Amino acid sequence: MAVSKERKEEVLATYAEWLKKSEAVIVVEYTGVRMKDLDNIRAKIRETGGEFHVLKNTLARRAFADNGMNLPPEFLVNSTAVSFAFSDPASMAKALNEATKGSQFVKVKGGFMGGQILNAAQVKALADMPPLPVVRAQLLGVLQAPAGKLVRTIAEPARGLAAVIKAFAEKAPAAA
Repeated sequence: MAVSKERKEEVLATYAEWLKKSEAVIVVEYTGVRMKDLDNIRAKIRETGGEFHVLKNTLARRAFADNGMNLPPEFLVNSTAVSFAFSDPASMAKALNEATKGSQFVKVKGGFMGGQILNAAQVKALADMPPLPVVRAQLLGVLQAPAGKLVRTIAEPARGLAAVIKAFAEKAPAAA
């Protein structure tokens, strides 16, 4: 069944809006995947605040070009699905990786993040990154470590003096 020109324009507008809102886009090829498996992938991606949709290659090519994303032509061949990360690209990539683990029917082609084209290996590296809250906690720990060390260094002479006074006080009653 042919899609009307108006419907194509609506779809293009939706794709364009998602591309503008998304921090990262991952393109996958799915061949021989059951609808149930695609629904599972969609559910995992939505849990991370993203979207996963099957796209028509010609419409996807137009939407990417209209938004200044010049993807390699091999990204938009065969059956294509795109995952849009609206909040945390690493979490979305990890969810996509977990959802497709063990499936020989879904293959990551590449992606687009921060104005850069990502190949499949870079998408895998993105999936291996810790989620944003964990990275923030690690950064906070790194920033707080020098301050904590400084406080311990400044407090050490007073702690030593207190230990000497305590030892002297415990020794005085024993001598009496």
